[in-house]
Amino acid sequence: QVQLVESGGGSVQAGGSLTLSCAASGYTYRPKYMGWFRQAPGKEREGVAITYTYGNAIWYADSVKGRFTISQDNANNTVYLQMKRVNLEDTAMYYCAANGDGMDNPLSPIYYNSWGQGTQVTVSS
Repeated sequence: QVQLVESGGGSVQAGGSLTLSCAASGYTYRPKYMGWFRQAPGKEREGVAITYTYGNAIWYADSVKGRFTISQDNANNTVYLQMKRVNLEDTAMYYCAANGDGMDNPLSPIYYNSWGQGTQVTVSS
């Protein structure tokens, strides 16, 4: 099973930027889908940004389109989430996830079988 470790979370002021990293290990073949989810207190876990690692397909939540960018460095087994113009609603625990199978909705967390421990992002006014 894929092992995932997130880093880069912290506190940032509204309007600022932050970049998260997810280091993957323990796999023989690179997972087909990798990306980021987040969960705020009292809310369901939601998909933020997902990439199909064997192609160019990318999925973003409507709330982050134009502000967040997902990218991957396959040579270093790392996926990134660049967050720009963050707002208070971006405050959440951010999780890296991976799956090797196809799925109906890449932004749904139910299809993923590998998860990182999470990294907290707190946006202040």
